[in-house]
Amino acid sequence: MVIFGVALLVAAVVGFFFMRRARDQLHAMIGSETLPVNELELQRRASDEVGARGGFRKQCELVGQAHPRPEGTLVSELSKTECVWFRYVVKRQYERVTHRDGRRRVSRHTETVAQHTSWEGYALRDDHGVLIGVDPNGTDPDRPEQVVSRFEPYHPQGPTVFGIQLPNIFDGSGTIGYEYQEWVIRPGRRLYVLGEVHDKIGPLVIGKPERDGHFIISTRTEQELRDSRRTQHQWLAFGVPAAALVGLVLVILGILR
Repeated sequence: MVIFGVALLVAAVVGFFFMRRARDQLHAMIGSETLPVNELELQRRASDEVGARGGFRKQCELVGQAHPRPEGTLVSELSKTECVWFRYVVKRQYERVTHRDGRRRVSRHTETVAQHTSWEGYALRDDHGVLIGVDPNGTDPDRPEQVVSRFEPYHPQGPTVFGIQLPNIFDGSGTIGYEYQEWVIRPGRRLYVLGEVHDKIGPLVIGKPERDGHFIISTRTEQELRDSRRTQHQWLAFGVPAAALVGLVLVILGILR
């Protein structure tokens, strides 16, 4: 009872963090303007005229289509898809055998054996056809396209006797198989980006704010994101206090027993 109560209290703390994050992101989207790149260029020029070249900073939203960097598109590792961004994860599923109280127990586990997120920048072409750089900075976008989701069973090869392949009964790895997943953003995909526009490297780029602020890259529209964050906040606002209250009661009852 105490353990379950503590688990609920921990869940409440984690839930409070996500609730506050959802609220802050919603407020950031409401408080930020959606600007065309041409308007940002005008503001940057005004900043240059007062001697602040390279110091332009503007928190805003951008919408448009993903566009490859000057070097061309990337090619994803698993599916070989042409894209501007990709991420893949390879997980191993295995069984672990333990003996306790004279009984043999088999438990299934998963471990990540390989993963990678592309860091290369790309561009966004706004609705007026003007490009601006996007610095993903290792940030995973919201709702990218999943192009790989498969599980491959592990079949270790045993010895061959008289031309017949026998199972490898001596393989003690316990490996069941490998799960492969990969996500991409293809050129032309419409994106919503909330972040900080700067001119540190010369041309305008939108990326993660240097100080406080949120950075979101999403294949969903701003309204879809707002609705999602609002719903998430509402559910957590109800669930967090409930979990904390039940957890506290269970801990107290468990101690008093």
